[in-house]
Amino acid sequence: MLADITIEDLGVIRHASAELSSGLTVLTGETGAGKTMVVTGLRLLAGSRADASRVRTGAKKAVVEGSFLTDELSSSAQQSVKEIVESGGGSADENGEYIAARTVSAQGRSKAHLGGRSVPAAKLAEFSSYVLAIHGQNDQLRLLAPEEQRAALDRFAPKNSALLADYQVHYRDWKRLQRDFKIRTESRRELAQEVDRLQFAIDEIDEISPEAGEDEELITRIRRLQDVDSLREQAMSALTAIDGAEAAGGSDGFSETDPASTLLGQAESAVRGSDDPQLSALADKLGDITTQLGEISAELGGFLGELPADPDQLESALQRQHELKNLTRKYAPTISEVIAWRDAAEKRLASIDTSAHALEELQKRMQTAEKNMRTAAKKLSAARLRAAGELEKAVTAEIQGLAMPKARLEVAVRQIQPAESGADEVELLLAPNDAARAQPLSTAASGGELSRVMLSLEVIISAETTGATMVFDEVDAGVGGRAAVEIGRRLARLAVHNQVIVVTHLPQVAAYADTHLHVAKEVTDETVTSGVLTLGYEQRVEELARMLAGLDDTETGRAHAAELLDKADQDKTTR
Repeated sequence: MLADITIEDLGVIRHASAELSSGLTVLTGETGAGKTMVVTGLRLLAGSRADASRVRTGAKKAVVEGSFLTDELSSSAQQSVKEIVESGGGSADENGEYIAARTVSAQGRSKAHLGGRSVPAAKLAEFSSYVLAIHGQNDQLRLLAPEEQRAALDRFAPKNSALLADYQVHYRDWKRLQRDFKIRTESRRELAQEVDRLQFAIDEIDEISPEAGEDEELITRIRRLQDVDSLREQAMSALTAIDGAEAAGGSDGFSETDPASTLLGQAESAVRGSDDPQLSALADKLGDITTQLGEISAELGGFLGELPADPDQLESALQRQHELKNLTRKYAPTISEVIAWRDAAEKRLASIDTSAHALEELQKRMQTAEKNMRTAAKKLSAARLRAAGELEKAVTAEIQGLAMPKARLEVAVRQIQPAESGADEVELLLAPNDAARAQPLSTAASGGELSRVMLSLEVIISAETTGATMVFDEVDAGVGGRAAVEIGRRLARLAVHNQVIVVTHLPQVAAYADTHLHVAKEVTDETVTSGVLTLGYEQRVEELARMLAGLDDTETGRAHAAELLDKADQDKTTR
């Protein structure tokens, strides 16, 4: 449920905010007052495309912010909403509300926020799919598309979703095998050439048999082999300085002065027996240094022992490096990546088999997948046919109550070639009476009739929905008289378990509101500014009188408006 909304510098609205409640909320106001901007703001919160032309003239940016409560949604929907928000790094605020915001700059750049974190606009669309549904005149036109009519039928029968998901698994498996078979049969020569190239590459890599990281280790090894003489001299000099010439093999050319270990030992002995605490502490430190020096001496000895003595090792290492560079030049930048490439090539090679036996096995698998797919398609089609009969009866009853007493809706389900959404084409047909043949909505329904059909569908489909926010933007256009009263009654019924927000010009619809918001504009010589006000009873009477052909300045108009309100209230108490 939308708890509140704030709009700044959007169209004619400089700043407006409104706290919304459950039930039926209507927005009314004169043409051009800014009602459409409220819906535009909601569409922005739903992730719709941002339009810089909607930014108020002279303003740097437009901002829309809304707070949503999910307490009344189903537990599964609440969990889905929570996961969507958290996947973007956001969370509910201290009141348990999710705050969504959208900013549109005058240059056309858009920013979206959800749960206190910046997110792509697509994340808002994902979030709003659970909490906000907007129906406008453009949405009525979308209802004419076959895919929208099929989606409406599947929404009416939620159990079909599991059948559709099962069908899609088999359909995608069948299409994958079908593509594989086509490629193998139509590209046998190209595949055979690919097999030869892959096998040659694998054999070449296997013959050299590289190890991961070997190329980097060789660089260090070759550098050491190239500098072996200077490295040996440096290490022996250090070892002689520590332990004397004998420790370094008695080599000539080294100083015959006492080694560092001897001198350090003498220094430690000189102070070790002292009663002075300071000298005693220094003796301990000298002992530590002696220990460390011994460790360094051992490491220097090990280093000298590991230095290569074979002059041919350098040539062998250079030859190995050349072989590895040949692989990295052909297959990947590093040896580790070459090995990964080789493993991927082996998998690819295993998947390519154009032999007659392999093609026969693939064809059998493809035929089995097609059989499974068609079995799943039949189950889905049967379920859709059952749902179609139930939906057409329910919607027919609804539209007959909307001043179309003889009209009849038919839901035709026809078989087509299997596709991602099933093997069915769904079409909504409308007949003006029992004697007439039902025709497609696109040709049989006027604008007002299409509005009533869409509203009837929403009332029926949303019967089990709770806690959602539904917005209807002038879907009552082209409707009047008793039909308008019936639309108001159905919107009120839909609002029993959902939050319904309606933009309307019809007083018969506005009379059913639980909350009545009025969008008023102020025109000066330089600007047009709109604001949103919540109307009390007397203000509602005046507004309904204005909507009754501008009768707000007459007692008759106000009396008529009060009568409308009273009748609507009585009607709502019995719903």
